[in-house]
Amino acid sequence: MPRKSTRLTFAVLATGAGVFSMLQSLVAPALPTVQHALHASQSTATWVMTAYLLSASVFTPILGRVGDLVGKKRTLVAVLLAVLAGCLVAALAPNIGVLIIARVVQGIGGALFPLSFGIIRDEFAPGEVSGSISNLSAVIAAGGGVGIVAAGPIVSALDYRWLFWIPVAVVALTVLIAARYVPESPKRAEGNVSWLGAGLLSAWLVALLLPLSQAGQWGWGSAKVLGLFGLAVVLFAVWLLSESRSANPLIDLRVMRLPAVWTTNAAALLFGAGMYAIWSFLPGFVQTPGSAGYGFGATVTESGLLMLPMLIAMFLSGILGGRLEPRVGAKAQLTAGAALGALACGFLTLWHDERWQIGVVAGLFGLGIGLAFASMANLIVGSVPPEQTGAATGMNANIRTIGGSIGAALTSVLVTGRLQPSGLPYASGYTHAWALLTLFCLTAAGAALLVPVRRANRVTTPPTERPTAAPVRVR
Repeated sequence: MPRKSTRLTFAVLATGAGVFSMLQSLVAPALPTVQHALHASQSTATWVMTAYLLSASVFTPILGRVGDLVGKKRTLVAVLLAVLAGCLVAALAPNIGVLIIARVVQGIGGALFPLSFGIIRDEFAPGEVSGSISNLSAVIAAGGGVGIVAAGPIVSALDYRWLFWIPVAVVALTVLIAARYVPESPKRAEGNVSWLGAGLLSAWLVALLLPLSQAGQWGWGSAKVLGLFGLAVVLFAVWLLSESRSANPLIDLRVMRLPAVWTTNAAALLFGAGMYAIWSFLPGFVQTPGSAGYGFGATVTESGLLMLPMLIAMFLSGILGGRLEPRVGAKAQLTAGAALGALACGFLTLWHDERWQIGVVAGLFGLGIGLAFASMANLIVGSVPPEQTGAATGMNANIRTIGGSIGAALTSVLVTGRLQPSGLPYASGYTHAWALLTLFCLTAAGAALLVPVRRANRVTTPPTERPTAAPVRVR
């Protein structure tokens, strides 16, 4: 049996991962307030989001691999301390430069996702693993929704700095409990960290994501954007060559080529494009004044409340997904989740004139997010050897983030490419964007259909007696 209470371990993992997920979306609605308070330009203020995105993309797979090698609990505590430090510095930041640095430090917390999945696989009884991963995925998904909903009330009632003071208190307590009660996983991967692979991975991710996030300001045809895209392609090719020849690769490309892994990652890329774009642009749509011919002139708080059905739905569907997975399989859940996302975006394309329609869309997409998050994690964890869990789930989270950057960038082009004399986007920009997101989610459902079906293997031996190399079979 597990050496410590799995309930307490799960509570620690869920709190850490949920706070990080919340920090992803918590700042976005308050960005204009932060810009004004710190006397920053709009272009500079966007780096509060960009720096966090780049940092999380770099550290998530690298520290996931470090956890596989040196110990997941040890790495988890170190990552939580980094998030704590980042939130503390952000709460005290005297200027925008310090806040951006603090967001870079907070981005280290992206590694909480793969580390948490790995600890669950190592420490929980086999029959609990799938349900616990689904429940954790529901918390992760809901954390992003909490950020969108809570930002307005926190800023209105207190101050934008409380967006970071509240996580400081929560993460500080989580660190103490994790250090005391979370057991160190007995399973370790062999070898060392490939720092060359880590450097190349970081380089091509930054070269890809930086122009995607800044192209709206720099211009899609600018030398900086085109040059960075070209550099990303070159660095990606060099990274693949380096990893394929390395005795201790950071990311084992043989694992990435497993049918269940690459098809799940393809679905993650496409679904992430739709999900992050909805999170980024739907609040702005409902905040647009009715004089533009659409929108409801909602405040930040009101737009957050309109997103509340999404928060509730994705948490409930994530929890429910853990109960359904033994019966219907993770593949069916991923397909259904992507299909629900497509249905929501298709509905939004045709009907967006009433507030209740936005609520329906938010609820449908929330159901899709909950099912998709839970199933993606279970498919990856069930398809790779235990010593590759951190790196593989880290890359899956990263690929979802890359998809989100692509979706948000393309949506921005459609929405802001042509503006009314008032400076507001035309309604057609949004409807074209919603149609594109529908296509992304439909294609994600198609990729999910390609995931191979596997018969579940219900192992009954305790975690300490399980083989360390044979992957768990997942439907």
